[in-house]
Amino acid sequence: MNWWINLSKKQKAYLAGFITIASIMLWAFISAGVITHDFNRSQLSTSKDRQEALINGVILTETKDEKKYWEIYGETGIYDSDNQVAMMDNVIGNFYKDNEVAMSFQSSKGAYNSVKKTIILYNDTFIVLQDGTTLKADRLRYAGNDQPIVATGNVEITRDNNFLATADNVEISPNFESFKITGNTTSKIFETKEMK
Repeated sequence: MNWWINLSKKQKAYLAGFITIASIMLWAFISAGVITHDFNRSQLSTSKDRQEALINGVILTETKDEKKYWEIYGETGIYDSDNQVAMMDNVIGNFYKDNEVAMSFQSSKGAYNSVKKTIILYNDTFIVLQDGTTLKADRLRYAGNDQPIVATGNVEITRDNNFLATADNVEISPNFESFKITGNTTSKIFETKEMK
């Protein structure tokens, strides 16, 4: 303690100020480490694992044993590796039966989940079946080759200018040969000149 006594008032003031500033900086450093400790760890673990790709002109297709099941094209798309989902804009595509187009579709938005193997079309979805039947819907969900394709929301079905139906939901059979309408439905059949 003799060295403290030998210091001038000016030197004591400088030393006290230095110790005070050093203590404040040490406290701030420790506090910041405590506050952000979990945040930094979670940020590091997710940022190295997550991958996202922005793509122009994305084409996805499912083919097995030289048999094509579907293809979908998006004008632009984003792929998120965490969820394994591709989100696409301005989508068009086809579903196939015996390597021939059985159903075509167009929608302003679409998604493909590579884990669940599902396709979902959102907003302004328009569908044409091979027999000429057309459907408009808010949403379409394809869950696999052996599952029905489900269209929901403001569904409107027309065929050959002599059949019109509206429904809440429509299930299109996996073979694209029939459909079932459910919910609030209306159906109208119009007589054509050939039928008279």
